Amino acid sequence: MSLTLDTVSKVMGGEVHIAPTTIEFASGSMNVLLGPTLSGKTTLMRLMAGLDQPTSGRVFWQGRDVTGMRVQDRQVAMVYQQFVNYPSMTVYENIASPLRLRGFASAEIDAKVRAAAAMMKLNESQLGRRPLELSGGQQQRCALARALVKEAGLVLLDEPLANLDYKLREELRAEIPKIFEESGAIFVYATTEPHEALLLGGNTACLWEGRVTQFGATPSVYRRPTDATTARVFSDPPMNFVALSKAGDELVIDDARLAADFPTFNRLADGRYIAGFRANHLRIERGSERDLAFHCRVTGTEIGGSESFVHVLHGADRWVALVHGVHDLPHQSDRTVFVDPAHVYMFAPDGALACAAAYADAG
Repeated sequence: MSLTLDTVSKVMGGEVHIAPTTIEFASGSMNVLLGPTLSGKTTLMRLMAGLDQPTSGRVFWQGRDVTGMRVQDRQVAMVYQQFVNYPSMTVYENIASPLRLRGFASAEIDAKVRAAAAMMKLNESQLGRRPLELSGGQQQRCALARALVKEAGLVLLDEPLANLDYKLREELRAEIPKIFEESGAIFVYATTEPHEALLLGGNTACLWEGRVTQFGATPSVYRRPTDATTARVFSDPPMNFVALSKAGDELVIDDARLAADFPTFNRLADGRYIAGFRANHLRIERGSERDLAFHCRVTGTEIGGSESFVHVLHGADRWVALVHGVHDLPHQSDRTVFVDPAHVYMFAPDGALACAAAYADAG
């Protein structure tokens, strides 16, 4: 079982929503579409499902061209961010509805509905209620149970947990791969959160302005982004960047010179680069003597309980440091921040990866 998009694109009103994209999803795989709002995740899913037709390119299911096939004739189940249930039906009938359409016998419908409900932790009392009488999390479990009983070969999950509270989101995020892993179906899960992509594992496709910038095993895409755009998408907050030049054993940033005697940097030819480092690797205290030091101005601090987001300005570059503990730094105060060179990525001026961070190679 496989799903292949062959140079598929989507243009609407003269605007490119999906640039020509070629990508293949294997049977039984968990695949994450990661990107900010309006990056093309939902549009790409609609092309996979057959809800929209591509402007160019073809869609293959198990080697068969299904580009013009109606969605109802495909083995597709889709769960949206908003709970899509039939409000006039009970939860039981919502889950049973795709089975009734396919003509299953009553006894078989009952067995499948109760098995799916048990997996989704919907009890007998909840099965007899209407969706609007349930909590938001239970409504989404109902939608997921309906997708499960369809036994679809392709399951599309479009930010299905975005509207749930934190505890339930964490619970379902851990359950979803387990629930579906034995079906052999292809799962495509859209999210704006890098943290969620890492938790789900599998493969990740990073999207930016309708373009898939990189697709591969999730840990690999996170550790070795092929370009600065992918690194930005797969970092939360977005990766910090600074333009610099390498000249011998020095990194030159504006008029400042930093020692660059580090194996990763030593492999690079002299020239111009863009250095990138994630927010959790930017520190407000020196960690070791080899740390790169940057003189900045504090522009704001957000305290999030056990961690703080410290916003700083380095020349014209706005950076964020994600640090443990509560730190309320004075606004507009001068502050030196630090980053271990082992956590620095180097990109060419056009954004292509020149050298991955040393910690990524070690991982």
